[in-house]
Amino acid sequence: MDSTVKVMRLSIIIPVYRGATSIGPLVDLLVNTLQNLYPLEIVLVNDCSPDNSEEICIGLYKKYPHVIRFFSLAKNVGEHNAVMAGLNNSTGDWVVIMDDDFQNPVSEVVKLVSFASKHSYDVVYTEYNEKKHSLLRNLGSRLNDRVANVMLKKPKNLYLSSFKAINRFLVDSIVTFTLPYIYLDGLILRTTSNIGKCTVEHHERIHGRSGYTLKKLFSLWLNMFTNFSILPLRAATWLGFAFAALGIFLGAEMILEKALNPQLPVGYAFLVFLITVFASAQLIAIGMVGEYLGRIFIYENKLPQYTIRKSFGVSCQNR
Repeated sequence: MDSTVKVMRLSIIIPVYRGATSIGPLVDLLVNTLQNLYPLEIVLVNDCSPDNSEEICIGLYKKYPHVIRFFSLAKNVGEHNAVMAGLNNSTGDWVVIMDDDFQNPVSEVVKLVSFASKHSYDVVYTEYNEKKHSLLRNLGSRLNDRVANVMLKKPKNLYLSSFKAINRFLVDSIVTFTLPYIYLDGLILRTTSNIGKCTVEHHERIHGRSGYTLKKLFSLWLNMFTNFSILPLRAATWLGFAFAALGIFLGAEMILEKALNPQLPVGYAFLVFLITVFASAQLIAIGMVGEYLGRIFIYENKLPQYTIRKSFGVSCQNR
């Protein structure tokens, strides 16, 4: 065993969605590469994938029963909730989270874990010299990065990658979060500042297509906004003050113009503009308050993060 690797047990969590063509070769390569380096477990979480990913994962469990733990969720809950299911059912001293698309080479897992354990970080995020994502995903990642800088006070030079290593201390802290709307990086940044970065390779996607959509990005933003900050409510308040000041200014201007020119007609178009702008501002503020209140209602009613329908290799824990 490599003397630089200071890890007692390694867990690799892979959320599986539309991964039927890639998860088999990926697990084969992980097992062949890593089982002689670490006491290894691979936790596969099928996020109610519409293809035959579940059957493939069950076959992998039967092939590697000493390594694989497999959990199949009852409904699609999104990547972050699926990862939380894996975290709750992992046992490793270090946990690596990676996608099922081969864009993160297996060889880089060794590099990541060695770097993390050597420097005693709680979490190590990966960064890439060149990302092989689509243009849409790269733009979305940049925007998400800017938003996280403001909402989560994230270090500006830190890229919140999905491929990362987390130690047991941080995992045990994260899984105490039991509310349904999860933004994993927000939980990490809320818990620790002992964060490292490791540069790794990033490859083109070989199999399938990305499940990244604007709808999923918007959902993550809402989780970031409402779970970790009241800044949107404050922004709505300041927006109200700004429009109130604008209204006072425009009202004073119209009174002055009317006094200077009594024949000046009242502007219908300008009136419609004012009503539209102020009504929009009110609806935005009401909608933001409603979002917070709705989530409080859901929290109080104990909506689960996920529900495990099937488990292989260990008794499961639903949340």
